[in-house]
Amino acid sequence: MQPVPTVHAPPATSWPQTRLGHGPALWLKASLLVSFLAASTAPSPLYALYREAWGFSALMLTVVFSSYAFALLAALLVFGSLSDHRGRREVILGALVLEIAATVLFWRADSVAWLLSARVLQGIATGIATGALSAGLLDLHRERGPLVNGVAPMVGMAAGAFGTSVLVQFAPSPTRLVFDLLMLVFALQMLAALYLPETVVRRPGAWRSLRPSIAIPARARPMLWQVLPVNTAQWALGGFYLSLGPTLARVVTGNDAPLVGGLLITAMVLSSAAAIFAVRQWPPRRALVVGAAALTLGLVTSLAGIALHSTAAFFIGAAIAGLGFGSAFSGSLRSLVSLAEPQERAALMAGFYVLSYLAFSVPAIAAGLCTGLIGLPATAMGLGALLTLMALTALLMMIGRRPA
Repeated sequence: MQPVPTVHAPPATSWPQTRLGHGPALWLKASLLVSFLAASTAPSPLYALYREAWGFSALMLTVVFSSYAFALLAALLVFGSLSDHRGRREVILGALVLEIAATVLFWRADSVAWLLSARVLQGIATGIATGALSAGLLDLHRERGPLVNGVAPMVGMAAGAFGTSVLVQFAPSPTRLVFDLLMLVFALQMLAALYLPETVVRRPGAWRSLRPSIAIPARARPMLWQVLPVNTAQWALGGFYLSLGPTLARVVTGNDAPLVGGLLITAMVLSSAAAIFAVRQWPPRRALVVGAAALTLGLVTSLAGIALHSTAAFFIGAAIAGLGFGSAFSGSLRSLVSLAEPQERAALMAGFYVLSYLAFSVPAIAAGLCTGLIGLPATAMGLGALLTLMALTALLMMIGRRPA
């Protein structure tokens, strides 16, 4: 099926005059989304090296993590709908400039203050990029846009976590090499992004759009309330695995190699990507119900693995939970995207991701705080049990709701 652009933007008047066709532009935006999300998870395997070098506490590590999460949320609230007014291309290029600056700060980091500054700037860049890229993918193709929006972040998170883990274990100077590679990738992508076509017509109201808000289009609000319980459960689960997963993997397996934690995250996010692809033709409600069921089963299996110190159960549970995340994410996204006009898409996606990343951030921050008070095993079991209850409640709500 050929791409179906929904808005005919005026011919390019800025340099360069040449623009990519819709097919190449779709894949370039997909690669940008992969890179932004890969960069967001790349620092995680490095935190053990930073703590060893600088001697900061687990609480400070939680502060560093939460600074990224809250910067990203603030950027979505403030800049989320900006590309509906200024255009996708301009906002994407601005986000790339900020991301490259954040990567330089990581490369230069020699203290917690530098690390904190880099994470805040990276959160802002990722928040700005997420809304514009997600809406831009929907502009370029009605069917492939939602699919790529689901798969690309999962591939990116896997690549960032696993790639950095490999470099930490096998390469010299990983705290520099990781960011050398990221700077090269972003520089090349920025050159390519100059040739992106504009897919929306500029319209007034850009300054007014910067007022912090969750601007969900009126037509999409009832559906958002319907998918919100499952969406909250799935993103909270993602925060649980990404924050505690690598450390738990080392405890359960008895292996301190950095690659172990990277493999756990990779198993979860790649199974998410596979599920998004597998359920792409399913009715959204079916994907949500199956996703909520898999989230519940995956968490129960992982908790059993933690309690029994079973490596197989822990990793299998993460993969099953990943399947649930992907299925539910696909169902949530496809339930919403058809309910927004082209000029409302960035606002819709920004609002959706604000709620999603808020659910993602709270368990990770709570885990960091509780681990220092009651220990890692008790924190993992308690938080895991709470998230299992959330997923089960979301499943029962979806089953009990009459199909539209």
